Amino acid sequence: MKVLHNRTMSSDKIIVHIDMDAFFAAIEQRNDPKLLGKPVVVGADPKGGRGRGVVSTASYEARKFGINSAMPISVAYKRCPQAVFLLPSMDEYVKVSEDIYEILYGFSPDIEMVSIDEAFLDISNSLHLFGSSLDTAKLIKAKIKEETSLTASVGIGPNKMTAKIASDLNKPDGLVEVKKEDLLDFLWPLSIDKIWGLGPKSKQALITFGIKTIADLAKKDPQELFDIFGKNGIYFWKLANGIDEREVHTDERAKSISNEFTFEEDTAREEKIKTTLLFLCEKVSQRLRTEGLKARTITLKIRLQDFSTSMRSVTLCRATNFVDTIYKEIKNIYTSFDKRKKKVRLLGVKVSNFIDGDFPDTIFCSEADRKLENIHKAVDRIKEKFGDTSIGRGLDRLS
Repeated sequence: MKVLHNRTMSSDKIIVHIDMDAFFAAIEQRNDPKLLGKPVVVGADPKGGRGRGVVSTASYEARKFGINSAMPISVAYKRCPQAVFLLPSMDEYVKVSEDIYEILYGFSPDIEMVSIDEAFLDISNSLHLFGSSLDTAKLIKAKIKEETSLTASVGIGPNKMTAKIASDLNKPDGLVEVKKEDLLDFLWPLSIDKIWGLGPKSKQALITFGIKTIADLAKKDPQELFDIFGKNGIYFWKLANGIDEREVHTDERAKSISNEFTFEEDTAREEKIKTTLLFLCEKVSQRLRTEGLKARTITLKIRLQDFSTSMRSVTLCRATNFVDTIYKEIKNIYTSFDKRKKKVRLLGVKVSNFIDGDFPDTIFCSEADRKLENIHKAVDRIKEKFGDTSIGRGLDRLS
């Protein structure tokens, strides 16, 4: 077996790894400011040190006491009995995770959610929209902070492993970029336990052969590694040499579709607000039909001049991708919303709870429905050919 040693990478990809900082605990601290600055442990009930189960997440204040994820909850209690121990609020965590997904989708459709609080983003094809890779990462961090009040540690690299390692180096709220030309200079001084996927047993086996750093592994004869460890030896040798061919595996379809608009100046003009809502409804409606989807849940997002942000949703009996229906529901939500005499800064429309666009969710399909569907398809074709502003609906028609 012959494996060539090469100090260069053939890939030109730019991968971003987003790792939310102490995600569960951070959400609890955000939702209850009294917890800020305190050691918070999310997991099982410690029952005075006699509880069973493990730690899900520990805040950074709790980590100073040596408390980590997957630690027995009884051990965590003994290390810091004064910590605030909370049971997980999974519904809330999932909701925030979905919000973060939508933020990331605004930077690239090539997203792989590794877990509820961790994702890879391939920005290779969307880099030109946001500037440099570092500029893009800064925008991602800022957007997550603005939308969720949470921090994320971000790593940038030419492959998944490097981006993942980089995101872990300066937590919390870290940002580390590894350029392609600096790849091996970055990797080689690190301990081998930084290699993504290398378990404790494999690590100990490598240490037995005098391999302690990534450089030690990279400079080993690959044939020797193959003879000792089989194909896994070659796999980890490649990683040590910066060769990671794993792709960002994207979801086939988005879990939600949304569009937002921020006014240049806060406004209280009702006609301007409703015109903007109609524009946003048209955008998500067209995207639904492009994706071959219908949605049951429609959500209005509104941010006021004091930066307070609210979300209001309605779930329909019948799924839709018609702008008329979406706008009607959005307008009803907006009309019933108490703005407290404050001006509007931002508006957003989101649709979710999808079904396939061809799926008949009712046995009743009127001739009017069919005509309306044909009208929407005709409008889509015109916009596709002449641009989004070539045709639109008037407020008077939808009032």
